Amino acid sequence: MPAFATPEIDALLEQQLARLAQAAPVAAAQARAEPARFERLARLLIASDYALERLCRDPELVDALEAPSPGLHLDPADESQWPARIRRYRHAQSIRLIHRDVNGIDTIEDTLRGASELAQQCLASALEAVRTSMELRHGVPRDAQGNAQQLIVFGLGKLGGGELNFSSDIDLVFAYPESGQSDGERPLDNAEYFTRLGQRLIKLLADVDADGMAFRVDMRLRPFGQVGRLALSFTAMEQYFQREGRDWERYAWIKARPVAGDIAQGEHFLTQLRPFIYRRYLDFGALEGLREMKAMIEAEVARRERERDLKLGRGGIREIEFLVQVQQLIRGGREPDLRQRGLIAALARLRERGHLPDHSAEVLLSSYRFLRRLENRVQMLREEQTHQIPDAPLDRARLAFGSGFTDWPALEAALESHRAHVAREFAQVFQARTPDASSHTTQGEETLSLMANLWRQPGDETNAEKLAAAGFDDAPTLAQKLADFARLPALAVLSERTRKRVDRLLPALLVAAAKSRAPRLAAERALALVQAVLRRSSYLALLDERPDALARLIEVLAGSRWMAERLCAHPLLLDELLDARSDANPPTRDEICAALTQSVAHLPQDDPEARLLGLNEFRQGISFRIARASLIDRQPPLDSSAQLAWLAQAVVGDVLPMAQAEVVRQHGNVHGGLAAIAYGSFGGAELGFDSDLDLVFLYAADPKLRESDGARPLEPSRWHTRVVQKTLSLLDLQTTSGRLYEADLRLRPDGGKGLLVSSLESFTAYQRERAWVWEQQALVRARPVAGDAQVAQRFADIRAETLCRKRDAVEVRREVAKMRQRMRAEKDRSTGQHFDLKQGVGGLVDLEFLVQAGVLIHAHAHPRLIEETTTQALMDALGSIGWFDADTVRALHEAHSALLARALACTLDGRSRLVSHDVWLVEAREVIAAAWQARLPAAPLS
Repeated sequence: MPAFATPEIDALLEQQLARLAQAAPVAAAQARAEPARFERLARLLIASDYALERLCRDPELVDALEAPSPGLHLDPADESQWPARIRRYRHAQSIRLIHRDVNGIDTIEDTLRGASELAQQCLASALEAVRTSMELRHGVPRDAQGNAQQLIVFGLGKLGGGELNFSSDIDLVFAYPESGQSDGERPLDNAEYFTRLGQRLIKLLADVDADGMAFRVDMRLRPFGQVGRLALSFTAMEQYFQREGRDWERYAWIKARPVAGDIAQGEHFLTQLRPFIYRRYLDFGALEGLREMKAMIEAEVARRERERDLKLGRGGIREIEFLVQVQQLIRGGREPDLRQRGLIAALARLRERGHLPDHSAEVLLSSYRFLRRLENRVQMLREEQTHQIPDAPLDRARLAFGSGFTDWPALEAALESHRAHVAREFAQVFQARTPDASSHTTQGEETLSLMANLWRQPGDETNAEKLAAAGFDDAPTLAQKLADFARLPALAVLSERTRKRVDRLLPALLVAAAKSRAPRLAAERALALVQAVLRRSSYLALLDERPDALARLIEVLAGSRWMAERLCAHPLLLDELLDARSDANPPTRDEICAALTQSVAHLPQDDPEARLLGLNEFRQGISFRIARASLIDRQPPLDSSAQLAWLAQAVVGDVLPMAQAEVVRQHGNVHGGLAAIAYGSFGGAELGFDSDLDLVFLYAADPKLRESDGARPLEPSRWHTRVVQKTLSLLDLQTTSGRLYEADLRLRPDGGKGLLVSSLESFTAYQRERAWVWEQQALVRARPVAGDAQVAQRFADIRAETLCRKRDAVEVRREVAKMRQRMRAEKDRSTGQHFDLKQGVGGLVDLEFLVQAGVLIHAHAHPRLIEETTTQALMDALGSIGWFDADTVRALHEAHSALLARALACTLDGRSRLVSHDVWLVEAREVIAAAWQARLPAAPLS
């Protein structure tokens, strides 16, 4: 016999081997004959008295330890043998799991998965046997249409997550799709049928006999708990969760998985239940619910003196589960890839998405594996459902040896280290809410106390004086608005929990507003926002739980009317205040496309309404992030306008196929592709917030003029017109998250009188024969943004041919000046005191016209001028051929950036693009006017 560790371990092993040799002499002798096999058997016996007992009772299991795992079949004709067969099978496979675990053959993930698969296999075999027996007596249960029905067994908890403990009960819920009746000679209605079926299944698994039991079955997680019906129809289940569902049930059903019966029907039901589990918005209300659950667990642990409990004690397994699952509840509604049943998979996704720092994720994963392995080893000792470290010194020595430690103190030190790490990570998320950092100072505490008293007494006549002393301008107006807010009927009907949140939140908002760049505006906008979300307690919870979000909110409200209005109209945007990506640079073009694909990937292709809502939410979110980067992070205006253009391009690229699919459903397919061409600021990648989209649609005509191949065929021009009409309708359709974009098609051939969509042939002819100079100017900034690649390439060829045509420079200058003067007369809103940033003399449009004129005059000799569409790139290209000198190019860049920055700022502040004259503005205008005079001297600006 090999010596393994300490004398006490060696003595234990000698005793265990003696017992095995007495009960199974042949098996023991055969094992001794093979040293490697004998060593593995020895490790098993040191780790588990339960394994020794089963091996002694059934010596054949010694040889089966290292053999392939057999399946389980219960003979329908031999019902009396079902209990014994299922129990013996479960014991045999359980011992194999211990053997593989203690000998390092399996990882902890393998062991947890193996225990789960064992339970699922036993469930499936037991259910099939009982179902067959029930059908012989009562027939097949059917719905009203005669379709056969099956029981669906949902596994919750660790069984659902595929991470079952070695000696765990299994949390089950029974359901069936539809009401109805069985078709046998002794029929039962489906409710009674599946209740009896469930009762027999539980009895087969959980009754105790000479062989023990197969599995302890816990049905307390079903609707209405222990007083609820054992099996419910899907309809009854949905009604329960809509009317009665509680926070802890959302937590429980994160892991839900159909484990036996009609698996496909079970998965379909879970998709229907998803809105109950995962909210569409960031749900920080889950924090308080889980915090309350944790407090109750801690009280129970203290009452029973179970602080060293591996599952429930401080820094235990439950804290890791709470950490991961609260993040899933908070964010899973908006990030489908977080909806993982298993904890390890969910932890990996949270790390990938940036919601858990790498170090935290590594600590939690390492501690989870350590604690789950130790928990399993404790249970493997005697097959007890316990999570408590044993007190007996020998048991502790066995655990230490089996876990690779020299002695118990070494294992205990590692255990305490892991628990401390988990407790620290847990405290960072679940700690009681803390006030803003400023309240840590005496002055901050005094201000918070002052605002709290003011909020509790909104009618106090001295409130205006208090607000003024705190730094608010026009304090009487703000005091009145606070009083009006306090009298809102909606406040009176709030739940106690939500009212407490409001009472904590309002003073904190006022304190933060008082320190902002615009105290009164920030406070008034904050009141409007709180009023907008009073019935959406999760948003109140977000701000209440996260002071960092509150600080970001006030910063945004003080700086941007545009952002404040959108937050009130679409509170979903509050999520962006906590998005980890908000602190990074707004996304690149490729990142926007990838994010959009991921955002709508889970939405059904045949549900345009849901997809459109998802697109709107995506656009609002990205626009908000860009706005925040512009306002708070001082992102260069050219970056912001380019990002807005990329966003629009991604959205149009998704909407156009939606429209085409709808027309295909109605009229079939047609030969030839369609492309969307962006003009103006969209084409030049210089969009503003809430800009409309200048679009032109082109299609490749069928040379044989074949109709579409559907039941209601259309000839190509009408087919493509329907697609464009549908595209415009989808872009402009109002949803609960707003609308996407307003499209402007006036730059198409023949303008407002022309067709909505042009064939490539007619577009070519128009550009050659009838297009005005200003229409060819517009081509300078035109580019394909969506649709058929071949049509896009054909457009690029037509554009190149048109722009590179040799022109009379004098005529170009004359036509450019004529069109610019006409536009200025119609659109310039400049006054003696204010300047129109876009249309005023020396404004953005003047610079665009100047650049476009240069391209039209010189592209025939310098084709590279047409390779870019942005104003900045075109200025550089014109500088490279000498149209502008280097100093002029540099000055024009600065002027363009300055004008664009002021235009974006006006939009964010909710103002028209009319600004007061000042030094920098005069300088920018003079630069543009001087460049115009130098290059287009015969075409004066005014």
